[in-house]
This record gives sequence, C-alpha cells and structure tokens, in this order.
Amino acid sequence: MNVPVPDTPDAASGPRKRNPYLDVLRVPGAARFSVAGVIARLPMSMVGIGTVLMVQALYGSYAMAGRVSAVLVVAQALVAPQIARLVDRSGQARVMTPMLVATTVGLLGLIVAAALGAPEWVLWVCAAVGGASQGSYGSLARARWSHVLPEAQRVHTAYSLESALDELVFIVGPVLATTLATTVIPSGGLLVAAVVGGGGAAWFLTQRRTEPPARGRAALPQGGGRSAIRMPGMPVLAVVFVGMGVMFGSSDVATVAFAEEQGVKGLAGLVLACFALGSMVSGLAYGARHWVSPLSIRFTVTACGIAVGVSLFFFVQNLVVLGVVMFVAGFAIAPTLINGNALVQALVAPHQLTEGLTWVGTSLGVGVSLGSWLAGVAVDAVDSHAGFLVTMSGGWACALLALVALPGMRRRRPYADPTVG
Repeated sequence: MNVPVPDTPDAASGPRKRNPYLDVLRVPGAARFSVAGVIARLPMSMVGIGTVLMVQALYGSYAMAGRVSAVLVVAQALVAPQIARLVDRSGQARVMTPMLVATTVGLLGLIVAAALGAPEWVLWVCAAVGGASQGSYGSLARARWSHVLPEAQRVHTAYSLESALDELVFIVGPVLATTLATTVIPSGGLLVAAVVGGGGAAWFLTQRRTEPPARGRAALPQGGGRSAIRMPGMPVLAVVFVGMGVMFGSSDVATVAFAEEQGVKGLAGLVLACFALGSMVSGLAYGARHWVSPLSIRFTVTACGIAVGVSLFFFVQNLVVLGVVMFVAGFAIAPTLINGNALVQALVAPHQLTEGLTWVGTSLGVGVSLGSWLAGVAVDAVDSHAGFLVTMSGGWACALLALVALPGMRRRRPYADPTVG
C-alpha cells in the first residue's frame, strides 16, 4: 500500500537553515531604515578626523585642531543622552528633524569659518552646535529594530547586524575623510560628512511607519522619570564602554605614530581598517548564531577576549604584524558591543531604550577622546609603543570592570527577557 510521504525536509540533510540577517531585513521597512541609518551615522567616523585635518591644514596647528575637535566630541557626549530622552518621550522625527537642521548649520558654519580664517572661539561655537545636536542614529536604528521585532533572538540578530554596520562605517569613514582632506580640499571630509550624512538622516526620519511610538510622560512601575543612566547596572556598563573607547582612541593615535616611525604614515588608515574589519567579521558570525548562555556571562567573556586581544600589541615590531594583531584583536569588539547593547535593553525600561543606548554610545565617545589625549601624551613623551600601552590598559580595564559588574548583572533584571538573561 502506498503511504503518503509528508512534505518535510529529508532527514539526512536536515531542515534548510534560513539566513538570519535576510530574515530580519525582510521585515517591512527594515532594510530601508537600516540602510538610511548607516548613511546617517557616517559622520560619527568622519567628523572628528575631518575637523582635525581641516583645522590643521588651514591654521597649521595640531593643538588647535585637537581643541576644536574635542569641543565637538564633548558637546555630543554631554547633550546626546538628553536628546535621546526627548526622543523616547516625543518621537524620533519630531525631535531629530530640528536637530538635523542645527547639525547641518553647525558643521557648514565650521567649514566656512575655518575657510575665512575666523578666530578660534568662532570655530568652538560652530563645533559645539554641530556636536551637541547630532544625537545617535545608531541608537535610533536599534530602537526601531526593538519595535518591529517581537522576538528576542531576532533582535539579537538585528543588533549584531547594526554593530557590523557600525564597523563598516569605521572602515570607510576615516579613509574617505583623509583622502578627501589631503587630495581634494582640506574641508572635503567634513563637507561630505555634513551633506551625505545629513541626507541619510533626512531619509531615515521620513520613514514614519517603522518609528517607535512616542511614550509621552507616562511613568512605568519601575524607572519612572529617572534618567536611564541611574538604573541599576547602567553606570558600570557605561564605564566599561569608556574603557573600550580609550582603547579605540589610543589605538588610532598610536597607529599613526607607529606608521610615521616606520616611514609609511600613509598606510596608517589601512592598518586601522584591519581593526574594524576583524570586528565586523566576528560580529556577523556572532549574530548568526543562537546563543543559550546567559547574556551577562557572554558580555563578560567577550570583554575578557578584548583584554587578551590587546595584549598582542606587546609583539608589534612592524606594520604587517600590527595589521595582523589589529585584525585578531578586533574579533572580540563587535560581540562585546552587541552584548552591551542587549544588556541596555534588559536594564532600562522600554520607554528609556533610546536614551540607554545613547548613554553607552556617548560613553564610548568620551573614552575615545580620553584615549586620544592619553596616547598623544605618551607618544610625545616616549614613542608609539607607549601609546599602545594606553590601548592595552583600556582593554584590560574593560575586562576588569565587566568582571566586577558580573554579579550584579546576573541578578534578575526587571526588563530582561528570560531567554537572554
């Protein structure tokens, strides 16, 4: 007798696995806001270095260039979380549209002022306006993913995708900014960041269908009107991200100094891209897998992986070895960022998500500025290897702080999904 055979995958071959990234990108509107978000955050990897290159070329002072760039970065770090609170309360488009206008005016004003040889304080004002109004489009994109995806595992995949895209931005941005500033016009990198990034931001904000709803002033049972940074676990998480930022900022300075010592300063950007490339590869691989271990444990393990990776800088003797070391050291970065952003979602109330994500992003930016300064002092006093010691210290601090925070992270969290805690 013929028995009907059910239409199921062959037992030997097993079920056909879907690509998890294509799966989340097929959600209506998701691919559009994700692409727009990438373009919108292109300035985060171009504005700082673009400002330094422009001011140094037009005024002939690295010190002045560093001060103007620092004003921009610090202004963003101080104001971005407050903008994020407004976004959570009033909506992305309503808050960020006027902010986008202010950012464009500030950056273009900075370009014009520098071209006219304006006094330094004028550049400071323009930099402060351009930095303070930028917000964090990476946080806005992640908030949209949390809104359109109900399942925690798919959110994990989407966050992994966004972290990989962050690394792509940091691969392309600095090289593009440096090339434009050195071969076209001094303000080329900053100009492209303002125009192209602004266009991407405008496209992102016009996509209203995927925008999370405004929460208003309604208080939740836990969290209430408190800032997200005051939620248990958030302060130490932010400090961990400061340590990561120190590692990033110091590695930039130390790599440029090392390449100059080797007589190939022009290859510094390519070597730095190896750092971001290693992180992007690992981020995509990490996000494609379903993890069942507790999120807090994964965060601590990957943070310790950063400490191991940066320890390899002890063995750097030439630019080829440096490139290999940076590629390998980058492997732990994206998974740590992915887990850190997921922890934010577990630690803060839903109505604080954008603010919470922005806090860790700005903590990273503060660390970058601190690391750049510390490495610069170390390089001037000794050599590039002293700058890499700052990089290693940042990575070790990141791991140590994560270990210290682990007991608190493992306790039951009010907003944690039980599958990822």
